[in-house]
Amino acid sequence: MPAFNWEAKSNSGEIKKGTLEAASPEAAFATLRRQGYNPTKVKAKPRELKINIPGFSEKINDRDIVIFTRQFATMIDAGLPLVQCLEILGGQTENKSFGKTIDAIRNDVESGASYAEALGKHPKVFDDLYVNMVAAGEVGGILDTILARLSAYMEKAMALKKKVKAAMVYPATILAVAVVVVGVLMVFVIPKFADMFTGMGGELPTLTVMVINMSHFMASIKMLFVVAALVLLFLLLKRYYSTRNGRLRMDRIFLRAPVFGPLIRKVAVAKFTRTLGTMLSSGVPLLDALDICAKTAGNRVVEEAVITTRNSISEGKTIAEPLEDTGVFPPMVVQMISVGEATGALDAMLNKIADFYDEEVDTAVAALTSLMEPMLMVFLGGAVGFVVIAMYLPIFKMATLG
Repeated sequence: MPAFNWEAKSNSGEIKKGTLEAASPEAAFATLRRQGYNPTKVKAKPRELKINIPGFSEKINDRDIVIFTRQFATMIDAGLPLVQCLEILGGQTENKSFGKTIDAIRNDVESGASYAEALGKHPKVFDDLYVNMVAAGEVGGILDTILARLSAYMEKAMALKKKVKAAMVYPATILAVAVVVVGVLMVFVIPKFADMFTGMGGELPTLTVMVINMSHFMASIKMLFVVAALVLLFLLLKRYYSTRNGRLRMDRIFLRAPVFGPLIRKVAVAKFTRTLGTMLSSGVPLLDALDICAKTAGNRVVEEAVITTRNSISEGKTIAEPLEDTGVFPPMVVQMISVGEATGALDAMLNKIADFYDEEVDTAVAALTSLMEPMLMVFLGGAVGFVVIAMYLPIFKMATLG
């Protein structure tokens, strides 16, 4: 159905603008009048120029899925049929790739598949957690409630990820600035000073000679080999991390790191407890929920601990005992989970733990930022100051001798 851009006056005389779909301009005028507007202009919306490059498509991000889930929950709660909800949401989404995915899901549902089965055909968009919770909601007849929980869970997960990224962006930016500034000084500024000192004659201070030699090295072809070696090392580490044992060893190192280790552990605990608590409160069986928690842990050490816990539970043990044996989860978390099991309110207890650790992550990120800010500024100032002092030492020496 074609779309039309319109302009109209409301009953109060206010000018309104928008876009609507209609069979013809006359139908668009009629629709606007029924809505209480006095249309003054209705024009066909220009078609967008689309260039399709093979292998490239608009990325579907977490925010797109959160908005879709929240709107879908509202529509289901209002009593709209499932297929109609998908049709409306597929047509209004701004992300064209996501719109095509929603249309494919709608076609599968119309063909007789359940909503969860249709979602399961798109694992890159909807993960196991999403599909299993929707399946539980369909079986229990509480799909709107499950979708509302899902959107709330995803919003909190996005906020947690944003906090961690924010903690990483600042130091990375400062380090990048330091590298660029020192690189420019070494490659473009120091050689001019070196030429000047050569013309002046005399013996240069050791610090100055060292900086000039570093400058010559960075401006030479040898520096390209150093950069190539660093890139190769990065690629080798990345490949090693993609292996099962490599990821396990490196994730264990990350968890034991002196500054970032505690933060990574808190993020992992918050994610695990939030995911498990949300799934249990939605009616997903414990063993299935633990399977999904392991797959979405994001840390191989935590994943192995969750798998070990799941295997122990399948043999008849409680969840708290094997969690404690893994040594990954703090004693307070294990004790609170034990209390939740004993009182029959494990899902509520897990959500309380997740809320607590979300606040702990906030505090840790703030402390990390406040600790690193002066250290990075000292590093940046020290690096630039070292180069400047080395270049001015000969001038000070000449002034003293003169």
